[in-house]
Amino acid sequence: MRESGFAAAAGLGSLVLLLTACGGSSGSSSTSNPTTTSTAQPGGQATSAALSNVPPPGSIVLHVQKSNLGFVLALANGQVVYMYDKDTKGGTPACTGSCTSIWLPVTGGNPVPSPADTGLGTFGTVAGANGAKQVTYNGMPLYTFKGAKALTTKGNGGMWHVIKLSESNIVTG
Repeated sequence: MRESGFAAAAGLGSLVLLLTACGGSSGSSSTSNPTTTSTAQPGGQATSAALSNVPPPGSIVLHVQKSNLGFVLALANGQVVYMYDKDTKGGTPACTGSCTSIWLPVTGGNPVPSPADTGLGTFGTVAGANGAKQVTYNGMPLYTFKGAKALTTKGNGGMWHVIKLSESNIVTG
């Protein structure tokens, strides 16, 4: 399993938010560039750091992870996401009612790819049966398998499929 660049970016982003909220930096930061902020350095001095690869608050981050089936699309917590054969691209999700008690729709927030991944398809949202915004990949609604542990693919097969990707979708270096 690879180390995710997202974890480092998220940690740095959390530090910046904490310092900003607590007034912990003693330098000035530029307001002309929204991706620039200040972070505390040893000795209490602040320096600017570009954080353009940190997803904005409220984002649902999806990334490539290695599973027993190879490289697949997963949520930031490692839960593998699935597509359902009965769904149509851009349409209302077909998994409703009791189906959603096992296959949990991926909802909320703005879906974004991890800064550590490249060459992925497009992310978006579609209105679910209950009106919630359900995350899509290439126009297809996404789900997780209830109770699945990180990087397990027990739900793959039949009408449910993981989204297979490759190691080339991972940024290296």
